[in-house]
Amino acid sequence: MIGRVLVLDEIAGRQAAALLVDGRLEELAVDPVDDTPLPGAIYRAVADRPVKGQGGIFVKLPQGSGFLRQISGVAPGQRLLVQVSGPAEPGKALPVTTRLLFKSRFAIITPDAPGLNISRRIKDEDVRAGLAALAEAGMAGASPALGLILRSGCAEAEDDAIAEDIAAMRGLAEAVLADVTGGPELLVEGAGAHELAFRDWLDPAVDEADTEEGSFDRHGVAEAIEALLSPRIALEAGGHMMLEPTRALVAVDVNTGPDTSPAASLKANIAAARDLPRQLRLRGLGGQVVVDFAPMPKRDRHILDQVMKAAFKAEGETNLAGWTTLGLYELTRKRDRLPLADLLAGALE
Repeated sequence: MIGRVLVLDEIAGRQAAALLVDGRLEELAVDPVDDTPLPGAIYRAVADRPVKGQGGIFVKLPQGSGFLRQISGVAPGQRLLVQVSGPAEPGKALPVTTRLLFKSRFAIITPDAPGLNISRRIKDEDVRAGLAALAEAGMAGASPALGLILRSGCAEAEDDAIAEDIAAMRGLAEAVLADVTGGPELLVEGAGAHELAFRDWLDPAVDEADTEEGSFDRHGVAEAIEALLSPRIALEAGGHMMLEPTRALVAVDVNTGPDTSPAASLKANIAAARDLPRQLRLRGLGGQVVVDFAPMPKRDRHILDQVMKAAFKAEGETNLAGWTTLGLYELTRKRDRLPLADLLAGALE
């Protein structure tokens, strides 16, 4: 189907959400099988012990430990408000931050980052002026330490809906920031798959939403997920890339297939570079990524550099380190979700 389709379903009794764009899977979220804290969850934590040489400190959480990197002025025993910033790697503490965000469909409240800001993606000056007035009214009388960001979805939203979101997030932020007494406790749950989809995936607006049981099968999402569990990814003109996570890094190998024309390697490499961000995102892979592109002349590397920069432009915290002396391409990507293979282990059998 042409257009944007939001698909909500369940996998093994857990919430799952997918976004299809012109029939291709672009976003996927699946809730973990247990009570694993979701990114965005906010806790009252107790500072435990600093970790020498790593620039961080362990904090006590209700279910175990978190690891906080910002430790300036933090003393053991101190009560802190922390937010889960990503999934925990096996055997490691949950990564947390003291930079809290209270996020809704239209508004984000930013404690200790004051100011009223409107998404740069909204260009219309009249719309921006109207949103500025809503922001000022919604934050009137708030603590000077509270900031507000109005998201790009506000451009097409009703004023009442935006004002309601501002009020709800401001109220939640003020309540949480005042709740600093006591032991480790969960204060705000992280967004599940369905909530995440409605909060973050509706800009641009979707053309269709299917929330009925069996929607993954009807729209081919189940089949697409099966493909994501295979390391082989088909490319144009018969080429393919193999994407395989190891303990230390994610290894990617690009092959041209049966095409033996002079431009075969460059075509396969460009196709792989354009699809790599989507594949890493859907598979929940991050950290160090090393790509062994198909052999090509060094003079063509600048072309691939531009393709990689364009492909990863909207991918958040990604560092394109570039070429090694052995001709490999290195990059790092923030681990922002659990690996899909771990989430679905046993669920599709």
